[in-house]
Amino acid sequence: MKELYIKHIAKELGLQPWQVDNCIQLLEDGSTVPFISRYRKERTGGLSDVEVSEVKHWADVFTQLEKRKETILATIDEQGKLSPELRSRIEKSVSSSEVEDLYLPFRPKRKTRATEALAKGLEPLADALWSGKCPNPEKAAQAFVKADVPDVEAALQGARDILAERIAENATVRETMRGMYRARYIQAVLTKAGESHPDAAKYRSYFRFSQPLSKVAPHQLLAILRAREEGILRVCIDADPEKTGNKLYYDYCQEHGYPLREQGLQIREAVDDSVKRLLDPSISGEVIREAKLKADIQSIHIFGENLTQLLMEPPVGGKRTMAIDPGFRTGCKVVCLDSQGSLLHHEVIFPHPPVSKKIQAIETIASLVEIYKIEVIAIGSGTAGRETADFVRRVGLPESVRIFSVSEDGASVYSASDAGREEFPEYDVTVRGAVSIGRRLMDPLSELVKIDPKSLGVGQYQHDVDQGLLKEELDNVVERCVNNVGVNLNTASPYLLQYVSGIGPALSRAIADYRSANGAFRSREELKNVPRLGAKAFQQCAGFLRIPGAANPLDNSAVHPESYPIVRRMASDLGVSVEQLVGNGELCSRLSPQDYVSGDTGLPTVKDILKELPKPGRDPREQAHSFSFADDIRDIEDLHPGMELPGLVTNLTAFGAFVDIGLHENGLIHASNMGVKGMAVPSQVLKLHQAVRVQVVSVDTERRRIGLKLLGK
Repeated sequence: MKELYIKHIAKELGLQPWQVDNCIQLLEDGSTVPFISRYRKERTGGLSDVEVSEVKHWADVFTQLEKRKETILATIDEQGKLSPELRSRIEKSVSSSEVEDLYLPFRPKRKTRATEALAKGLEPLADALWSGKCPNPEKAAQAFVKADVPDVEAALQGARDILAERIAENATVRETMRGMYRARYIQAVLTKAGESHPDAAKYRSYFRFSQPLSKVAPHQLLAILRAREEGILRVCIDADPEKTGNKLYYDYCQEHGYPLREQGLQIREAVDDSVKRLLDPSISGEVIREAKLKADIQSIHIFGENLTQLLMEPPVGGKRTMAIDPGFRTGCKVVCLDSQGSLLHHEVIFPHPPVSKKIQAIETIASLVEIYKIEVIAIGSGTAGRETADFVRRVGLPESVRIFSVSEDGASVYSASDAGREEFPEYDVTVRGAVSIGRRLMDPLSELVKIDPKSLGVGQYQHDVDQGLLKEELDNVVERCVNNVGVNLNTASPYLLQYVSGIGPALSRAIADYRSANGAFRSREELKNVPRLGAKAFQQCAGFLRIPGAANPLDNSAVHPESYPIVRRMASDLGVSVEQLVGNGELCSRLSPQDYVSGDTGLPTVKDILKELPKPGRDPREQAHSFSFADDIRDIEDLHPGMELPGLVTNLTAFGAFVDIGLHENGLIHASNMGVKGMAVPSQVLKLHQAVRVQVVSVDTERRRIGLKLLGK
C-alpha cells in the first residue's frame, strides 16, 4: 500500500507507520485479524484485535479509493484534460470527497442549463465576464445574439448559468462551503402530512427542532432523519444564502480584483444563483450525510459493545437442561436437553389461564426433572416469562436445580431459519425455539452465532445506520468473541466453526463432514486431513481450536502448534515431560521468558505461552448467576417514585440503559441518573443482562414509561 495511505492510517489511529505497514502486509498475505493480534505481536507491536480490525477497515477504504482514482484519472485523460497538476492533486489526496470534487467538472453530465448555454456557444462570454476584462457586459453580449440566443439578456443568462455551474464544481469553493455548513444549525419542522401520520407522536420532541449540527446527539440525528424518510419532518441546514454568497463573491474579488459595477453585478448574480440552486442542496445533503455517518459509527460501536457483552455472557456449561418457552393461551413449550445440548424430550404444559391445567403441569415438570436428571432450567423472558418462572419456583424442585431467566430475542428467528430447519427438520418452530433458549443458557456464544445479530434486540437504530459498516462491525465482533474463547473442535457446530480464524462456511462444513465420517479429532495435526484445508488455513485456525483429552495437552490450549517446540524446550530445561509441565503453575513460575526469545519468537509470544500453560484452554467468561424480580411488582400501577427494585439490563444506548424490572415495560436509566461523574457512557458503566438495583424516579402510566436511577450493581 502507498506510503501516503499508511501515514494517514497511522495518524488517524494513533499508531506508528511501521505497525500499520506490517499489519497490512500480514493482511495481504492472507492472515486474519484474530491470528495477527494473538500470534504476530512482534510484527505489529502488540496491536489488539480491535486495532487490527481498524487498520483492516482503513486499508479496505484506501484500496477502494485507489481503484476509484484510477478510473477517474483514465476518464479525464481520455478527455485530453489531465494536466500534471490535476494528476498530482488526485494522486496525493486521501479524501474521497476531495477526489470527487476534483473530478466533478469532468464527470459526464446530464442536460443542464450550463450545458445548453455551452451548446449555444456562450462560453467565451462567460470567460470574459469571469476574467474581469468585460467592463460593458451588455455590449459584449450583443455579439452572441443569434437565432437560439434571441437577445442580450438571454446571452448574459446563459453565461451566468455556465459560471454558476463552474462555481458549484470548484473543489475549493465546495470545501469552503462544507466548513461553513458544518458550523450551522440543523433544523426540523413538522410537515403538513406529518400532522396526521400515525407515528408522528414518536417524534414530538423534534417538531420544532434547531441545534448546532456538531452538537446533535447521534440518536437524535438518526431519529430526525428517520422521521424525514417517513414524511413526518422537513429537515434542512439553516445556512444563510446571502452570507454564503458574500463570502464567495469576496473570495472572487480577492483573486480577480474588484470588477466594475456592471460586470460585478453579473458575477454576483451568478454566485447567488450557484449558491441557491446548485451548492446549497448539494452541500446540505453532503454535510448531513457526513454527520449521519458519524452518528452511524457511534451507534454501530454501541451495538458492537452490546453484542460483545451478549456473546460473552457467562455460560452454565455442559449441564442437563430443561428449557421452557412460556405462553398463556398456547401453553408453555418444554424441552429437555442432555449436557451436549441434544434434544431428549419435548411437550407442552398449560399452567396459566385460560387453560389452567396447573396440577398436571406441576406433575410434568417434577417428573421430567427426575427422569432426565435436570440440573438447570432456562425460562424465556418474553410473554408469560415472569409468571412461568414464579410457577416453576413453586413446584418444589430439589435445591440443586437452578432457575434462570433467558432472553428470547432472536429465538423465533432461529426457529424459522435454515439453521433451525437443518438441525431439527422433524420438529416445528415451537420446539426449535425452546431448544434455542436452553442452549443459549448452556453456551450463549455457540447458540447466538446462528442468529442474525440485528435480531438480538441490543442495537440502537440498527436499521437506519449504514448496513455495510454495521455488517463489518458485527462480523468483527462475532469473530473476535469466538476466537477469544476458543472452540471445541469435536463438538462445535458448523455455524460456530465458520467464525474461527481462517475457516469460513465451506471449510466449517468440510470439518463437520470429516468428523461425521471419521469420528472425533484426536489431534490438531489431524486437521490437515480435512479436504481443502491447506497449510495456510491450518496456520490461521489451529491455535483457536481445542481438543479436550488429546494425547498432546497443548492441543487443548491457546498455544499455537508453531510454538510447540518452545514448550518442549521449556519442559526439557526443567527435566519434566510436556504433560507434566502443562497445567502446573509452580513449574511454569520457574521459567524465565527472556531465555526463550530467539529468531521470530519475541518476548510477547513467550509471555503469552507462559500465561497459557498453567491454565490451558481456560474459558475467559465468568460464571452464570440466577436472578429473580421483586415479588410484589406485577403491573406499572404497582410502582411509585422512590421504590427500590432489582432489575436486569436489557439494552444499552448512547443516552441510557433499559432495565427489565419484571413488567411488560422496561424502565430507562438515563445517563444522568447513573451516579457517575465525567463523560462516562452507559456501556462503560453497565453490562448487558447485568443484575442491578434501581430506584423508581418517575412513572407515566398513560405513556407506559418508567424512569429509573441506578443504585448499585
